[in-house]
Amino acid sequence: MTKKSQYIQDLTTGTRVDDRFILAAASLAQSRNGPYWSLTFQDATGKIDGKIWSPKSQEYPALEPGQMTRVLGFVESYRDRNQLKVDHLELLDIGPDEVDFADFLPTSATPPARLMEMLEDLITEHMRHKPWRSFCRNVLGSGEVRERFMTAPGAKTVHHAYVGGLLEHTLGVARACMALCDVYPGLDRQTLLAGAIFHDLGKAWELTGGLANDYTDEGRLLGHIQIGQDKLEPFLKRSKHLDEPLKLHLKHLITSHHGEHEFGSPVRPKTPEAFVLHFADNMDAKLNIIDQAYEDMESTGQQWSPYLRFLERNVYRTPTTPDSAKKKHDIPENQCLLPLKA
Repeated sequence: MTKKSQYIQDLTTGTRVDDRFILAAASLAQSRNGPYWSLTFQDATGKIDGKIWSPKSQEYPALEPGQMTRVLGFVESYRDRNQLKVDHLELLDIGPDEVDFADFLPTSATPPARLMEMLEDLITEHMRHKPWRSFCRNVLGSGEVRERFMTAPGAKTVHHAYVGGLLEHTLGVARACMALCDVYPGLDRQTLLAGAIFHDLGKAWELTGGLANDYTDEGRLLGHIQIGQDKLEPFLKRSKHLDEPLKLHLKHLITSHHGEHEFGSPVRPKTPEAFVLHFADNMDAKLNIIDQAYEDMESTGQQWSPYLRFLERNVYRTPTTPDSAKKKHDIPENQCLLPLKA
């Protein structure tokens, strides 16, 4: 396995480049001197724009995002931003065992294995009803479900759009729901936890993940809510000791978690647990968008973000009240979810 030696975050003006990057975007444009390729390259540390000028551009009749490339060129400054002038671009056909995707794709700050362990700890702590506990463990223990859940992104672009993002988002929603059960003790904690764990399960099949992270045919035609229901149905049928009303409630939680019809929800929440799941999901997704904006703002020293389309506003990075007693957690306590199309 060949290891990367040059990362985008370390590139400076004048640097000679000879390394592998994911082609994140590609479009053919026209200038006075002929056609040129406007490109965006990506690795785990960020993105950088690039250009292939004419006549070199004519050697590449088609370039598609999601391809692994070897880039030879150098970094130049354009409008105070780094840009790659590409002298040669090679499209690579690389098998999964030949590349460490952690070099090229952003990943959750907490390793997915640890996120899964924390999710399973919630089941151990809160699932007192054995049929619920067995159902959740059987689903998460299924080879295909577990493999996809461990690596799937939480969305295509909007929130948690990185390896392990779906699991990170799921854990954030589940923890928020369990905290709200302490505030509102009349909630059915166990059914709500099952709904939180599996509300976005279908996203593991809706998106390809990997280099392209695009929608699958199944994802485009059915959407993650329907896919998630379909994936859970065999497990529900085998759960003979789980009462039918509880199964029905779980299905309602998953079907209604986007909250409103205009947000893609087939039905609106009609139980207290469904309302809680919807708001926790919305909160986790939106806070993740803000977290990502804050990271970009911190690197530039800005206090105001650019306009965030999915929040329909700019956000402000405020000073934090000093708190010497504050303890750090493995992952942020509240990373929210939202009923957005991603």
